[in-house]
Amino acid sequence: MDFIMQPWAWFVAGPVIALVMFLMYYFGERFGVSSNLETFCTIGGAGKFTDYFKVDWKQNSWNLIFVLGAIVGGFISANWLTPTNEVVLNPQTVKDLADIGIQNAGSTYLPSEIFSIETMLSLKGFIVLLVAGVLVGFGARWAGGCTSGHAIVGLSNLELPSLIAVIGFFIGGLIMTWLILPLIF
Repeated sequence: MDFIMQPWAWFVAGPVIALVMFLMYYFGERFGVSSNLETFCTIGGAGKFTDYFKVDWKQNSWNLIFVLGAIVGGFISANWLTPTNEVVLNPQTVKDLADIGIQNAGSTYLPSEIFSIETMLSLKGFIVLLVAGVLVGFGARWAGGCTSGHAIVGLSNLELPSLIAVIGFFIGGLIMTWLILPLIF
């Protein structure tokens, strides 16, 4: 049990990810979580409004099972396989976050200054989460996939569009971290 509860070293996790990518490539499938948003829209009847969603969603049912497994696995991990809620962060990161108003950074996975019910129900918190959700959804659709899809699958397939997307994700993350986040908090 201790082996499962500890972070896995790169030389264990990396080959496991590579094996999964090889098996998916071998069976003609592509890994990507954001593509499930299209599948959910298709299941919900979006094909009645636009031809884009007039597809056979059952061809992607394996990916829906993957997402369900990720949700169940995350629940199990958070409730029974996490010895503490603390996150090991660089002390400078903790100080920088405290300077912009996020106290107790690293003491929990989800800082209450962003994810508490009170914050989410405030006008500022609601707008931040709404804009962030729209930008993430739009960005994943515009880039043709999410960060995990491009960084894991696209780069492992040596796809230039994925390299460009990952560079864009990093630039966007740096802009958010150093310019926009301090303005919000």
